[in-house]
Amino acid sequence: MVLVRIAAVSYLNTIPFLYGIRHAGNDLRAELLLSPPAGCAEALKADEADIALLPSAEVPNIPGIHLIGNHCIGAVDAVRTVVLMSDAPMEKIRRIYLDPHSRTSAALARILADVSWKIAPEWMTMEDFGGVGSDPEGGYVLIGDKVFGYEGRMAHTWDLSHEWHAMTGLPFAFAVWVARDGVDPEAVAALETALDYGVAHIAEAAREDDRVDYDTAVDYLTRCIDFTLDVPKRRALELFWKKHREDSAKINPG
Repeated sequence: MVLVRIAAVSYLNTIPFLYGIRHAGNDLRAELLLSPPAGCAEALKADEADIALLPSAEVPNIPGIHLIGNHCIGAVDAVRTVVLMSDAPMEKIRRIYLDPHSRTSAALARILADVSWKIAPEWMTMEDFGGVGSDPEGGYVLIGDKVFGYEGRMAHTWDLSHEWHAMTGLPFAFAVWVARDGVDPEAVAALETALDYGVAHIAEAAREDDRVDYDTAVDYLTRCIDFTLDVPKRRALELFWKKHREDSAKINPG
């Protein structure tokens, strides 16, 4: 089998996938490129990857790719690691600082602000995470492993996946697997087998990672993350893409 280049997110929520790719023992020959979510999109655009765990917001923006398999990084309700934090109550938030590592969370926050929260903040990009919490009228969208370190540090926390579920009644898929058109189908099938293996061995995957303690990792990966790209999550993707297009049209009319 040909070597396939795979771009994946280097967060705690992907360790079952990475464990499967490394340990499934099948015919998959993979060169792994690990990066924050936005980096996976850039790798595809630069022809540095054949397959990627792609932020959901980027899927419609990259030509010549298609969804593969039945796995994702998703959540049925609260996800814990994609949040808006603030010392101000929602109605008093004047600025929202966005984590530059995730375009999906930024798009989701904008949708929620407009449709559900009914606020119109100024949108800012965080340049320095050391400034998180310094603006008394600011809200901070944080994603990934760093969220564990900020839990409880501000007066208010809104879980964006929970907020989406409350608004739509649907789960959410933050990242999905895609392949370039023309990628070897055998490589795609081998990847799917590896992902199945990893999701079936979450406890073993958690033992290989030391970012958080073992019990926290297993609880997070089994209670907060849902790895199945099922029909409700596919419906959620279509609705998210529609609302994201509508929001983008407001930003750039015409």
